[in-house]
Amino acid sequence: MSKNNNKKGSGKKKNNGGPKAKWIRKVVILTFGLSVFFGLISETLMENLNLILSIFILACIILVGIFFDIIGIAVTSADEAPFHAMAARKIPGSKEGVRLIRNADVVSNFCNDVVGDISGIISGAAGATIVAKIVSGNNEVLDIIVSTLIAGLISTITVGGKALGKSVAIKNSKQIVYKVGYLLYLLKRRFKVDLFSKNSGNR
Repeated sequence: MSKNNNKKGSGKKKNNGGPKAKWIRKVVILTFGLSVFFGLISETLMENLNLILSIFILACIILVGIFFDIIGIAVTSADEAPFHAMAARKIPGSKEGVRLIRNADVVSNFCNDVVGDISGIISGAAGATIVAKIVSGNNEVLDIIVSTLIAGLISTITVGGKALGKSVAIKNSKQIVYKVGYLLYLLKRRFKVDLFSKNSGNR
């Protein structure tokens, strides 16, 4: 009996650890792929664009990081109960909202860590490209000052934007999760794209 119980217990541990291990592998592969892809695109574009457009692309990269950070925080702070009530009324996107909240650890990991870290790395590289466009190379002191100021500006906007976004995400978590859930609903309905496994929303 004890051997059978041990076997059952070990089997449960494997089942519980399986999805997490798969997710970690996916995160590693996804992070590498997205970093290389968006890094190449941003570098290629910014090298061939003027200063104003390069700054615009940098701003977009920073905003993407802040936007996904808001989603990650909203999902972790949202209450599941209202979405069950909405699902009972068959409101589109409500079931997806439940699945987002029940997978809050995975969603926040992707939004806050994967996308957040990638946008931070790429924005730093984009900032270096902008510095190269501004500085002349003739005045070393001026070049250092410009480089430091741009790096500081990028950090300030990123940190300040995420701090403001955190407050917005917590206060409007229900609305944000519903909008993301509705987007997932449209993706599934129109393009047959389901970002969660069939059992991901079940407990």
